[in-house]
Amino acid sequence: MAQYGITGRAVGALWGADRRAGSSMRTLVMSDVRNDARRRLLKWGLGFSLLMQGRGVNATGTLGAADWPEWNDFVTSLLRPDGRIVDLATADQRTTSEAQGYGMFFALVNNDVALFAKMWNWVDANLLSGGSGGLPAWLWAQDADGVMRVLDANSASDADMWIAYSLLEAGRLWHRMDYSEAGRRLLQSVAEQEMAAVPGLGPMVMPGLQGFSGPGWWRFNPSYMPLQLLRRFGLEFPADASWARMPAQALKLIQSSAPMGFVPDWIRWDGQAMIVDPDKGALGSWDAIRTYLWAGMLAATDPLRTPLLAALHGPSDLIDKGRDLPEKMDTRHGIGFGMESSGYAGALLPYLLACGSRSGLMAQQGMIPPASQYRAMGLPYYQRAMILFGTGFIQHRFRFDEEGRMVPAWCPGSRA
Repeated sequence: MAQYGITGRAVGALWGADRRAGSSMRTLVMSDVRNDARRRLLKWGLGFSLLMQGRGVNATGTLGAADWPEWNDFVTSLLRPDGRIVDLATADQRTTSEAQGYGMFFALVNNDVALFAKMWNWVDANLLSGGSGGLPAWLWAQDADGVMRVLDANSASDADMWIAYSLLEAGRLWHRMDYSEAGRRLLQSVAEQEMAAVPGLGPMVMPGLQGFSGPGWWRFNPSYMPLQLLRRFGLEFPADASWARMPAQALKLIQSSAPMGFVPDWIRWDGQAMIVDPDKGALGSWDAIRTYLWAGMLAATDPLRTPLLAALHGPSDLIDKGRDLPEKMDTRHGIGFGMESSGYAGALLPYLLACGSRSGLMAQQGMIPPASQYRAMGLPYYQRAMILFGTGFIQHRFRFDEEGRMVPAWCPGSRA
């Protein structure tokens, strides 16, 4: 169990890029497709208007549930009748707490009360009952005997916070006290079980319950700390100074992790400074991409937005030069390798919008295939989720206000 932070979910995030991106042959084919799409996009000069295609404005001028093809295909392809989201790219047909948290958030964005309830009920019945410390187990999958069960009872704090956030916001927006109470219980467990007073650094949310610290060291994942979620949690527990400090702590973590403007998947604190993790290296890849995504979706009025984007200037600088963001980046030297994926492109849209990179928006949008092609391409769960976040935000389906609350387009007067 203690090895989870070293060899389990973390390694899957760091070195599972080939699995998530699909087979090498499909990657080569998609390279030609994306390059052709980019050439057509730049040639035609459609620019920002293409970002709004598929926005799904119906006759009443609002965004409707039937008009979100990326989400509809996600549900049709990956959601099981019992509310479990399956990563079909994995041999063990796994479900992670992360996937459930993202799915609950998207269901709330789409105002789908029934789907939200299914996904949450599955988490409550299976991951929470199989986890520890009042936290969901991060991994449910098929064991060697073909039985579906919890395979790793350790927690993943990013997933825990997305589940708690979705419950709190569902409770607020749908006036469901039961969801609000469940969200508070889970968030309290995060505070009690996953938050630590780190010497020389202060209160921090650790990546999970076990496996992320040892004598004189603490390991962090910058993508596990979206500032908008941390702001929202401060509203829920205003008397808890630790939550109030957490957005600034997250900014400090990201700033000290990205000397070249690129953030790594994992970083280590040695009691005095953030250093390259000896076990993980300086690699920025499939975890790190989310750090740019969360930063791009932060409210424009958040006082931490400007320094956050300044710390994460690397991808914007690269893309503005007409290059793609490599799949894997040596964040200490600014050297990358591997081809950018559709999922990366989707995740970068809000970030590039926040950076004011119009040409970058054009290029990245041209790399995202239409939802009708996802199944034929075998586009994996994680890439779909990144595209859903990025395009959903760009299409004004949701936004976050300066206190971290989610503002959906379906809410009257939301102006999402």
